[in-house]
Amino acid sequence: MTIGEKKSSLINEERLLHDFLELAKLNGPSGQEQRIADYLVPRLEAMGFSIQFDEAHKQFDGECGNLVAYWEGTDPTVRPLFLSTHMDTVLPTEGLKPEIRDGIIYSDGTTILGADDRAALASYLEAIQSIQEAGMPCGPIELILTVNEQRGLTGSRHMDYSLIKSKEGYVFDSSGDVGQIILQGPYSSKIYVELNGKSSHIGLNPEEGINAFLIAAVVLKQLKLGKISEDTLANIGMIQGGELSSIIPGQVELVGEVRSFTEQGLYDQLNEMKETAEAVAREHGGHANVRFEKKYLGFHVKEDTALGQNAVQAAQNMNISYYLTRTLGGADTNVLNENGLTCITLGNGFRNIHTFREHISVENLINTGIYTVSLIRSWYQAHKDQGAVSK
Repeated sequence: MTIGEKKSSLINEERLLHDFLELAKLNGPSGQEQRIADYLVPRLEAMGFSIQFDEAHKQFDGECGNLVAYWEGTDPTVRPLFLSTHMDTVLPTEGLKPEIRDGIIYSDGTTILGADDRAALASYLEAIQSIQEAGMPCGPIELILTVNEQRGLTGSRHMDYSLIKSKEGYVFDSSGDVGQIILQGPYSSKIYVELNGKSSHIGLNPEEGINAFLIAAVVLKQLKLGKISEDTLANIGMIQGGELSSIIPGQVELVGEVRSFTEQGLYDQLNEMKETAEAVAREHGGHANVRFEKKYLGFHVKEDTALGQNAVQAAQNMNISYYLTRTLGGADTNVLNENGLTCITLGNGFRNIHTFREHISVENLINTGIYTVSLIRSWYQAHKDQGAVSK
């Protein structure tokens, strides 16, 4: 069977490409997803989904909450499966004009493309519509479509999880080609390092000043940053401080982040950064105040679980190359797992996200739709005789 034959037998490729291009043009940055919801709701209702919105947006002054949609499938006794992604994109998106060049979809170079993650949205719609049109048997499908993901997974953190019926699912939201199966994600915390010296006017009493910037420079030189180990990364990404060019700065704040596949690795690195900052500040006549702020917990779903086995089986069924891996990138997957759901992240092949060079190949877009059909079909085959039982 050729790739083209395989694709055309499962989904409508032209419709998927059309839907993606239409979704990409819709301006829906973080906190302003109402336009996307307005596009999705009638489509989903026409496919038989029941729709609910939570009130997560009230926590950050957004336009609408997370969208939870449920369809009973052809066999409502089967254990339900959810598919999740986010409705928002980063800026800028106003006036987005997608272009296709040599099988690759780009913007015209004046905006981002929004393949992160309109590619998943379009693929979910196409996969479910194709399943329905083909009369393919399947169990219940639930869509968990979040808001404000790009700003620190905020929508999923404020999700009303009582609305969700399913317990297991997939999140297509990674730059790996279709076939990437991410079973493990990191723990992550922010670190705030406030370094205090002593302010003084450079022209009147410079000898009294203790320059907090100079303390910060030494701290930055001594901190271990970047790739700490195969399991842990650390970064300082923001520096804030200073008043006037004539004032010796008495305070500066460094803001960074640590990610690790283990909770112990996370806190070992955070504490080492804290101790370094405090020691350097003391040596230079100042002091440091350091605090940590949890971003999200890590997850690790084993290959031999129902989700892991289904992801592999579905890839084999559609005859694509697949590989099992882990990532130090964060996604809604982290927060969903933290709140009692079990899910893994899958690659859908977008590249250079959050830049004007963002793009996705037509092949990866089409394969995302095919893989979604295969996941649903494989899940039904594995669970059709078990009923809607929990793990």
